[in-house]
Amino acid sequence: MTTEAPQTDDQTDAPEPTAEERASAEQRIMADRRAKLDAMTAAGGEPWPYSASPTARVEDLVLAHANLEDGVETEERYVLAGRMMMRRGQGKLIFAGLMDRSGTIQLFVSKAVVGEDGFAAVDDFDLGDWIEVSGTAMKTRKGELSLKVDSARLLAKCIRPLPEKFHGLADEEQRRGKRYLDLVANRDSLDVFVTRSKVVSAIRRFLEERDFLEVETPVLQPIYGGAAARPFETHHNQLDMKLYLRIATELYLKRLIVGGLERVFEIGPNFRNEGISFKHNPEFTMIELYQAYADYDDIMDLFEELVPAVASSVLGTTSIEHPEHGEIAFGNHPWPRIPLRDAILERSRIDIDRAAEDEMREALREAGHDPKGDTTRGKLIDALLTKFVEPNLIQPTFLTDYPVELSPFARTHPGSERTTRRFEVFAAGMELGNAFSELNDPAVQLARFEEQGAARAAGDDEAEHLDEDYITALEYGMPPTGGLGFGIDRLVMLFTGQKSVRDVILFPARRSKA
Repeated sequence: MTTEAPQTDDQTDAPEPTAEERASAEQRIMADRRAKLDAMTAAGGEPWPYSASPTARVEDLVLAHANLEDGVETEERYVLAGRMMMRRGQGKLIFAGLMDRSGTIQLFVSKAVVGEDGFAAVDDFDLGDWIEVSGTAMKTRKGELSLKVDSARLLAKCIRPLPEKFHGLADEEQRRGKRYLDLVANRDSLDVFVTRSKVVSAIRRFLEERDFLEVETPVLQPIYGGAAARPFETHHNQLDMKLYLRIATELYLKRLIVGGLERVFEIGPNFRNEGISFKHNPEFTMIELYQAYADYDDIMDLFEELVPAVASSVLGTTSIEHPEHGEIAFGNHPWPRIPLRDAILERSRIDIDRAAEDEMREALREAGHDPKGDTTRGKLIDALLTKFVEPNLIQPTFLTDYPVELSPFARTHPGSERTTRRFEVFAAGMELGNAFSELNDPAVQLARFEEQGAARAAGDDEAEHLDEDYITALEYGMPPTGGLGFGIDRLVMLFTGQKSVRDVILFPARRSKA
């Protein structure tokens, strides 16, 4: 039973169908595929088997027989499973494509080998069907490495037709909203998320080799903190209390340093009720790590070692080719270490240690930034950094020594009350990470919370709330500690050449359709 158009991946010159025509064609195809299911069930077949037993991946076959000569058949058997992504017939032969996560291989199906019934079954498969095939490796006379199929069975029917190869998921929002189709239709997208997984694994290995322990801290928190951000709120019915989705893991991880774990890290989601942009998503993945007996200089050294090590492990190189900025070399050591004050002064001619707030606002206005929302001195300094400095930091660069207004949990330099031992790291014109020597004096930390309270009263709705239990923890003693947080999403953006963080998050936030 075959009423669909011939199933190939050839591009045609037919006029682009209208939305109504596409919807009508989709309904016809779905009806045909459901009829195939009914016929298979009526004949005693099983269209939804409980399991499959592939013995190899496509990649295994390709690597094992990459040097096979044209026209040679082997006796090496494989059982593969995946989606059928192409099919064309030539009399008593069917050529099809099988795709699994590792790649795509041609299937060579001969009626003489699989028999009349087997050939008819394969001929009834549709593009997108999950199938299991067994056979031997061969290379056609035209040089196409293939699996010569001797048996095939359906694993799961693809009832809806997949997007057309050339006119399907080209729209970015459609791809992000239907990621399951994007991964099937766009091999590059699938490769991005395979790379993402490898990046996370490589980071874990790097830290575990250096005696860090991976831990888990609460996602639902009674007091949110550790970052300048607005939270998402929820309510626990039985406890009758307001809870917040965490904006950071910092204050809980430092409690573990107090407890004696000494080196800890956590990789997981954070949630910030903020805007969406090419580098922001309300839910994102962060790693935070804390190392007892370390200073921010030690953490700079650690990060400068971590990034090229991960790049080398995952990409096979410590340099990447950025679509806008060209080569970015993570392996060129040492990375520049520039005081924030010097960087802002060079780009904006504003000395943040001496300039009045009105002078900062005027510089921002002249640069095209409206400073109305920058209600505190700290926010004005941050705006100067974002507007004048950040876009120009292309190669990996540390900006160091931030003012205390921007760093409520960082220690100050000896003899200074206003400049902290904090750094942020940038590459490709965006921030990658944030770190500092952790403030461990409970009295000073309490005073910082009080300053944050004053900033909140002045209109800064992202200022920190007092966390009394965290102060209590510090009163039990926290050793000198260095901490670091950086975004997994942005690092993967750089490694994969993506222009938006939403293209490295499997299911990014999207506006609901009315």
